[in-house]
Amino acid sequence: LTGNEPLTILPLTSEMEEAAAKAHYKVCDRLKLEKKQRRMCRRDPGVAETLMEAISMSALECQYQFRFERWNCTLEGRYRASLLKRGFKETAFLYAISSAGLTHAMAKACSAGRMERCTCDEAPDLENREAWQWGGCGDNLKYSNKFVKEFLGRKPNKDLRARVDFHNNLVGMKVIKAGVETTCKCHGVSGSCTVRTCWRQLSPFHEIGKQLKQKYETSLKVGSTTNEATGEGDISPPKKSIPGHSDQIPRTTDLVYIDDSPSFCLMSRYSPGTSGRKCYKDKNCDSICCGRGHNTQSRVVTRPCQCQVRWCCYVECKQCTQREEVYTCKD
Repeated sequence: LTGNEPLTILPLTSEMEEAAAKAHYKVCDRLKLEKKQRRMCRRDPGVAETLMEAISMSALECQYQFRFERWNCTLEGRYRASLLKRGFKETAFLYAISSAGLTHAMAKACSAGRMERCTCDEAPDLENREAWQWGGCGDNLKYSNKFVKEFLGRKPNKDLRARVDFHNNLVGMKVIKAGVETTCKCHGVSGSCTVRTCWRQLSPFHEIGKQLKQKYETSLKVGSTTNEATGEGDISPPKKSIPGHSDQIPRTTDLVYIDDSPSFCLMSRYSPGTSGRKCYKDKNCDSICCGRGHNTQSRVVTRPCQCQVRWCCYVECKQCTQREEVYTCKD
């Protein structure tokens, strides 16, 4: 979220919650923010809480989307720092999911009344506005987009890596915007629609994560060219044709990267590797275990089963015992 470290995992302890309640600027100081970002964080008590929520939400969604992959969004300590120094496609996903998380969380915070500087979406852009009555409390994407663009900074002119990061930030924001839906309810005698109340809603963040994962799968490797008219740098396909890579000119909705990713098979500065990782025999063991094979263990587990809802108001279950196989990658 800072432009240097898009995902900083912090413990959400009661100490931090108390600090946010008493003096939110202390939370802003704990986040690794640049001077302008820290100022923006301090000026509204709701921003610090929203930043924390966005960081947690983005990290959890990243880990969910990559749970079956060699790189499972490991973000602890040195792995995160090393990864963010390089322009891998995984880094591209991190920047996109981070900006998307902040955009989503900020829009929701506005409509939930947690911010001093914004409220519900009050500026609908709908066809036939005379025939619609705006109601409910829409997610304020207009304010959220404005805040996040200011928070992340202006487009850089020269440095390719900075331009790539900026581009991927915008991709995350665009996926949020594309997922906005208008929800309506009818009011009137006997269910007639004499008055219709409508409001904007963002897609669930899990759906955003799913779309960004698809963009990760089709991400494009890029290089740099100079626009002769303006003298500014542009993102373009690599100068040398690379086997397996497309020469397609990246669109504004494509994730882009500049460095080929490591295999993530063995422990390195970028990940702990896949040794000992749980896998699913018919789904991803061959891929995750990188040809090293997997160990099989048999265990007995007891789980609730045959559950029924009883009036009123509890669920009654039996306990079923079964044997299951657990597969883990060999060293």
